[in-house]
Amino acid sequence: MERREFLKTVTTAAVSATAASALAAPAVLAGEKTYRWKMVTTWPPNLPVLQDGAKLFARRVEELSGGRLRIKVFAAGELVPALGVFDAVSAGTVQCGSGAAYYWAGKVPAAQWFATVPFGLNAQGLNAWFYGGDGLKLWEEVYAPFNVVPRPQGNTGVQMGGWFRKEINSLADFKGLKMRIPGLGGKVIAKAGGTVVLLPGGEIFTSLERGVLDATEWVGPMHDLRMGFYKAAPYYYYPGWHEPGTCLEVIFNRKDYEGLPRELQQIIDLVAMEINLWSLCQFEAGNGAALQELITRHHVKLRRFPDKVLADLHKLAREVVEEEAAKDPMSTKVNEAYKKFKAQVGIWGSVSEKAYYDLIADTYALNQ
Repeated sequence: MERREFLKTVTTAAVSATAASALAAPAVLAGEKTYRWKMVTTWPPNLPVLQDGAKLFARRVEELSGGRLRIKVFAAGELVPALGVFDAVSAGTVQCGSGAAYYWAGKVPAAQWFATVPFGLNAQGLNAWFYGGDGLKLWEEVYAPFNVVPRPQGNTGVQMGGWFRKEINSLADFKGLKMRIPGLGGKVIAKAGGTVVLLPGGEIFTSLERGVLDATEWVGPMHDLRMGFYKAAPYYYYPGWHEPGTCLEVIFNRKDYEGLPRELQQIIDLVAMEINLWSLCQFEAGNGAALQELITRHHVKLRRFPDKVLADLHKLAREVVEEEAAKDPMSTKVNEAYKKFKAQVGIWGSVSEKAYYDLIADTYALNQ
């Protein structure tokens, strides 16, 4: 589906769907075809927001379709391995999946730009690119050869910089460091001399506790508290330079997606947009209290990366992104589009969001 058509149809559908959601879901009419789908995710069972978001997606689709489309959700490892989601959807083994695009970088290098770019767009910027620019259209183009249709389905917002077993005072401290960090950010750490380990969420804590990892990033305070990383690594660094606003995705097997009646396609597109907003709101609402608990109750040592470290990482990130983009034509195309849009919104951001946050910081300091 073309991006403009997608935006037009989901906006139109939103009016009737919102009204319908306030009523009991109608019974499936006699003779109407029903669909039974399976969704696999990269997330551990009962993981707040991420796995919950996948379940909410399935529930809302069933409600708005009046039971015509029902989706059974399987967590990582229940039906396919966590990192096997894309292949399962592509092959048609299942009809849909939930994860993050950078997990498929080995198979689809250009996918990384649709999850997050180090020192790149935040959640608001990515949503603007997808819904107001050419981001979603490009994303569909990248996944088309694999028979997969993507939709944004959540964003973590700016993440934390990670948990470390030792302090980071200079770029040299990354040399030999074994860190779980995916995507382009992981390639930056590798360029700095670190050893990158890609593990699904369910395996991180044990690896960190046993010293298989020296450091890990995951998401942010709300999830990190639940995962218990503070028990294995005392230093909690910010800001999340590597993931300034990580987009999550729901993906559909193209044959199954296109085999749905038009109104059911509109419903799943609409619900994906709903969960995209819901997920970001959940993170924004929960991270502050969780961070406070980590500091006051668990005595976590909150640290900001030194300015020189951030400057050095920024330099390496620029090099990594351009090197990765040059490896194949599609990555080059996506990277150029991403940079163009980032420059376009950057001027506005400097006199809106940035100016406002600077004002808040200055006012707060004066009132102390």
